[in-house]
Amino acid sequence: MSTLNLNLPTLASSLVKSGATTTATTTAQQCYIHPVVLFSILDHFLRRNDNQERVIGTLLGVRSDDGRVIEIRNCFSVLHFETEDEVELDIKHHRAMFALHKRASAREQIVGWYATGSSLSKYAALIQDFYSREAAPFSAVHLVVDTDMSDGQLGIKCLQGSPVGAGAHPENCLFLPLPYELQYPDAELTALQAAADTTESGEGFSALVSDMEQLEKSIAELHGMLERVTTYVQNVCTGRSKANNVVGKYLMDMLAVVPTIDTEQFSRLFQTHLQDVLMVAYLTNLTRAQLNIADRLQRIV
Repeated sequence: MSTLNLNLPTLASSLVKSGATTTATTTAQQCYIHPVVLFSILDHFLRRNDNQERVIGTLLGVRSDDGRVIEIRNCFSVLHFETEDEVELDIKHHRAMFALHKRASAREQIVGWYATGSSLSKYAALIQDFYSREAAPFSAVHLVVDTDMSDGQLGIKCLQGSPVGAGAHPENCLFLPLPYELQYPDAELTALQAAADTTESGEGFSALVSDMEQLEKSIAELHGMLERVTTYVQNVCTGRSKANNVVGKYLMDMLAVVPTIDTEQFSRLFQTHLQDVLMVAYLTNLTRAQLNIADRLQRIV
């Protein structure tokens, strides 16, 4: 196995002799994380070896043209072994996994690395130095996921390293917090909500609802949001609440995109669309029944 042995004295001396520097030319200012990254990290942690206390891996994603905005879209695990004196990374496995991932997603690049645990490891600066060279000339992001859930929830820390001191030593690294947001497409929202519903169930699972039940739930949520907005507007008009210019601007932008339509016309359009949907569903079921009958008749013959 091709490994990279990292320890404080040997790595520092080798960098001084070669004159290498790990200073990134561009630092990030905002980070967006896809939920699939967190699920992959948790799956990696659950499948770890018995003698491993934490796991690490490589983060993949895309950057903006200036490198200040990072979108973490994927990740993969990296085999490692650590003791009290050094940590070993399987660089051959890391390079092979990245090469395979490039075939599927050519745009995604190495943007940093992740580790599990409630705090930074004593080898974090050394591993950060390696990934800074992998992500050069941009800064590498370090994502810390608290799988122990010490505070009752999944803690996430997004950090980036900044060199301190006069010399180019990898251990002279200060980790600074990086603002991050969880970003997911609308298509994944239903699956995430179904996964969140399992926490409210005493049995640990939640049954998938039908399309009509999902529509009813969405309409109820929309009705609740409209009630909150109506209550806020009424309180502002009556003087019970203080007006907020930012909220007023959002409400004006929202109303601007809503088309002005008569109630009777909207009802007529809705009924027409509903009839079209029912007709399509009827024809679909009729076609399915005809195909089943034709298939059975063909088997009989």
